[in-house]
Amino acid sequence: MKKLLIVTLLLFSSISLFAQDVLVEAESFDNPGGWLVDPQFVEQMGSPYLNAHGMGKPVKNASTKVNFNKSGSYHIWVRTMNWVPGEWEAPGKFQLKVNEAVLDTVLGTRSGWGWQYAGETKINKKNETHIELVDLTGFNGRCDAIYFSTKKTTPPSSPKKLAAWRQELAAEPNAPEELKTYDLVVVGGGLAGCAAAIAGAEQGLKVALIHDRPVLGGNASEEIRVHTEGIYGNFERILKKIDTKHYPNGSAESKLDQQKRDENVKSYDNIDLFLNWRAYDAISEENSVKYVDARQTFTGERKRFTAPYFVDSTGDGWIGFWAGAEFSYGRESVDTYGEYWEEHGELWSPKEADNAVMGSSVLWGSKDTDSPQSFPEVPWAMPVSKDYAEVNGEWQWEFSRNDLSQIDDAEEIRDHMLRAIYGSFSNAKKDEVNKNRKLEWVSYLVGKRESRRLVGDHIFTFNDAKEGREFPDGVVIEKRAVDVHYQTVLEDEKNPDFISEALFYRGPQYYIPYRSLYSKNISNLFMAGRNFSCSHAGLGGPRVMLTTGQMGAAVGYAASLCKKYEVMPREIYTGYLQEYLDLIEEQKYEKIPTSKK
Repeated sequence: MKKLLIVTLLLFSSISLFAQDVLVEAESFDNPGGWLVDPQFVEQMGSPYLNAHGMGKPVKNASTKVNFNKSGSYHIWVRTMNWVPGEWEAPGKFQLKVNEAVLDTVLGTRSGWGWQYAGETKINKKNETHIELVDLTGFNGRCDAIYFSTKKTTPPSSPKKLAAWRQELAAEPNAPEELKTYDLVVVGGGLAGCAAAIAGAEQGLKVALIHDRPVLGGNASEEIRVHTEGIYGNFERILKKIDTKHYPNGSAESKLDQQKRDENVKSYDNIDLFLNWRAYDAISEENSVKYVDARQTFTGERKRFTAPYFVDSTGDGWIGFWAGAEFSYGRESVDTYGEYWEEHGELWSPKEADNAVMGSSVLWGSKDTDSPQSFPEVPWAMPVSKDYAEVNGEWQWEFSRNDLSQIDDAEEIRDHMLRAIYGSFSNAKKDEVNKNRKLEWVSYLVGKRESRRLVGDHIFTFNDAKEGREFPDGVVIEKRAVDVHYQTVLEDEKNPDFISEALFYRGPQYYIPYRSLYSKNISNLFMAGRNFSCSHAGLGGPRVMLTTGQMGAAVGYAASLCKKYEVMPREIYTGYLQEYLDLIEEQKYEKIPTSKK
């Protein structure tokens, strides 16, 4: 925390030397109090922000201190949004406290992300200025930044101009000043990324693992709480270091395996772990990734990562997208790969290609207590939840709609789920049987199933799974049923639109070839996780976390051979396949130390 304070003050000092304008990034507050740093939507709204996720109870104030170098009267703007505009009070309201005065303006009341004028205040440069965010509702008030200026000129709003303005105020150079060099850079610390890092490290690679959360595991983490499914395949030894038991989805017991996972990854001396670092750019030259740039989500510090090989395990395929890799999104037409299944027709595979994908879930739960528990009225949630009443949410609490992108509209999708949860719980509380029930936990993170899929030399399809097709390079093995989700409202419009159902196809054991785990057109890019090379229906089975963990381990071992022979991922298949398969076979068991033989 002390380091954060120093960085923050230095940043503010550098700004104030040149202008009477001061920009305070909310995620860099000295003390976030009960507010949470939310970095999920940086690519869309421009920055991490503070989120007052109190589940209906106002959270503790966030606070920070700022040094100004000029005294005077300052106008104040706050970048915020009313996340449910309508004919009701905004759900996420808060106020700004400057020194001892709480400004009258209620914030979080403007539609869409933008600057809301908060008022004017006197600043004395001789004293540190104390700033606090005062939450009023506990229902996800949002603060991105606070801007002080002696001029009453509203800061820019368009994303492009805003980004340039921010960079100018921070006196930020175009490129990160610190360069980090590795054998392998893995971006995304879900099970796939963790397994890739471990496999590479065990073969002697110097690995960077970059992850935008404080804990590892992605959907399996204690923050999202989905249990791991699938089989271990060839990589049981590694996957048992990072998996979860089969806790009920949403169970707080997922915290037990969180500690195991984090400690095991950190035990490798040659893995440099960058937690709370989010990649924001990747540049390729001559169809090869040259570097990845990443930013610390609290402090804004930036680093550039170079390596001969990269693994995209971001889930959304961001590294491939920035680097120019071919990708797909949505459902292919039934004729594209012949993935017809008569029993389910259009629900399984459409006549015409569309943008439908499996949705994102937000898990949640409540508990009974010994005394009556209140819950606020939530009129802004009722248009979504209607009369639906529940006290817990499992994987079926899922939202997808063809006109919404699981990437670009992820914040709207998350917010739709929050309205569904708060409204349904409010309905349940009207039943006397739930008078002692307390809302215990609601994830504020989107648990995604499907988005971009990067294209490799082989596109894994439903038919590969259905026929149990064997490949000479079949390094991932799975026997879990193929299940593809759809929103139940498609069958009956009276159903809630936030509840899904699954279509299961139970077939033989199937195999995923190594050729589906590297990019077709970016020569040094591996992918592992739900963004591997597959069709929409092909993703139905292998999207679960033990299967994607197998993918990660497979590419980690492939990367080690790439370094050994100074070749690209494709050449492992064309020139070193048997050695690669032997290496995978050899790694199944811990080697016996020489002293024990």
